[in-house]
Amino acid sequence: MKPLIIETARLRVRRIGPEDVNAMFDVYGDAEAMRWVDDGSPITRAECEDWIRVTHKNYEVRGYGMFALLDHESSEIIGFCGLVHPGGQTGVEIKYALKREFWGKGLATEAVKALLAWGADCFGINHVIATVDPENKASQRVLLKAGLQAVDPRTNDDGSITQVFEWNASPSDADR
Repeated sequence: MKPLIIETARLRVRRIGPEDVNAMFDVYGDAEAMRWVDDGSPITRAECEDWIRVTHKNYEVRGYGMFALLDHESSEIIGFCGLVHPGGQTGVEIKYALKREFWGKGLATEAVKALLAWGADCFGINHVIATVDPENKASQRVLLKAGLQAVDPRTNDDGSITQVFEWNASPSDADR
């Protein structure tokens, strides 16, 4: 098993690898789960393989990227969460997605809180954003519970609106 980077009460967090492509496809290939992401379309297995390759480059360059979320008891991959720079943006953004059967249990909030503290402690990341479809109220609740705050929405090139949240580390965040 790959070494853990974080362990919480209910989750183990580790780097992803090529062997995780099926688990990634289970999450990101689910049309219902992806309705709020980008154009709302699920991604293909090939796109999952590409994402894993990009993530490994991020590990090499930055030391962080997307991570697998494993159920603490069963070690099953239940989702993914990470600190990323989508589209080459300079600022850090937190992303997450879980298998639907794990929604509504506080696991996304637990993962986001843990990764924010880890990023602050290990990499000095003191400002992180998250972007959410304005209609995705469940994800907005996750972010608020994890300590992010809603800021002004942004208008995208296509005219659509994205709700932006931000988190700023406090000295105690690295001590969690």
